[in-house]
Amino acid sequence: MTAVDVVVVGAGAAGLHCAAMAGQRGLAVLLVDHAPKVAEKIRISGGGRCNFTNISVGHENFISANPDFCRSALARYTPRDFIALIERHGIAWHEKHKGQLFCDGSSRELIDALLSECETGGVRRRQPLAVEHIARADGGFEVQTVEGPVRARRLVIATGGLSIPQLGASDFGYRVARQFGHRVVETRPALVPFVFAAPEAERFRALAGLSLPVRGRTRGSAGDADFAEDLLFTHRGLSGPAALQLSSYWQPGRPITLDLVPEHDLVEALLAAKRTSGRRLAAVLPDILPRRLVEIWLTTMEASGDRPIAELRDRELRDLAASLQGWSLTPAGTEGYRKAEVTAGGVDTRQLDSRSCESRLVPGLYFIGEVVDVTGWLGGYNFQWAWASAAACARSLV
Repeated sequence: MTAVDVVVVGAGAAGLHCAAMAGQRGLAVLLVDHAPKVAEKIRISGGGRCNFTNISVGHENFISANPDFCRSALARYTPRDFIALIERHGIAWHEKHKGQLFCDGSSRELIDALLSECETGGVRRRQPLAVEHIARADGGFEVQTVEGPVRARRLVIATGGLSIPQLGASDFGYRVARQFGHRVVETRPALVPFVFAAPEAERFRALAGLSLPVRGRTRGSAGDADFAEDLLFTHRGLSGPAALQLSSYWQPGRPITLDLVPEHDLVEALLAAKRTSGRRLAAVLPDILPRRLVEIWLTTMEASGDRPIAELRDRELRDLAASLQGWSLTPAGTEGYRKAEVTAGGVDTRQLDSRSCESRLVPGLYFIGEVVDVTGWLGGYNFQWAWASAAACARSLV
């Protein structure tokens, strides 16, 4: 029977980083994953360049039933710590919108850096290798794999969530948590596009591919959401950063509200045009909004775009502005885990130690990364949680 100090289950961002740090601290580490390829979510992130962190990370950028839990790990392993790691490997990076950091080259460079860190730490990696059963044994754990049992003093679950099942996502981590008496906060797809209800689907299908800046709001069990981001119309609904951010907070049956002209006082702009312009309404609005959206919106509002704006009553212009700056709609749903970037919910952090991510119920058992009920905003926050929770865990394993 193989015996090691630590078994890490899950070779994604959190698992790789934790295994490498633990190995470099002198521990014998076995890293296993049932998927044939390593760190596929890193590979596809950011269009293949991996949005690996964000310049500004705080607990307020995360959703959790226990919102203070992530403070400790995030404070003790910062974006600068991870930047220092990748710079040691010669990986060039750049900052984009709102502090988001991306690799200049391929995300494969980042995966190779993490694998190199594991090699430096003497980590043994077995992949694909499925875990069939886990049991307590001699003060540690016996991990039964398809190739036989492994004994370990410490067990780290870094198996991720349910998002993107085509890459191998599963509920394994949640099953392990429940097996050992842990609660699991109800999971749901997050950072995921919305699907229109039938009326909106018919009305706005022609806008597929159109993008514009908006301000979006919704209210859900995770709190109130208010984001100024770009919105993308699709053939089935709404995507883009604005929709993805709102989706993490949204509850089925609840509306979302969109200001399609967030940078203007539209009422004042229309009233000013009425005083000074002899143009038709349909010719005035494209100065502010995309023409395709204007055409469909005027039809929806049953407003006559052919009339000169000077002939319209102030009330008509105010109603039109209100509809564009307070568009309320209730999505039929989301695209689900198939298109979700992350899974919200997960292992209840109230049963974990915030300094180490160790179980308060079962000594030596740890949960890190996406499997935990900590979900970040779009923009590199979820990767930073993976690095930070992995570091918190690795530092406590000795």
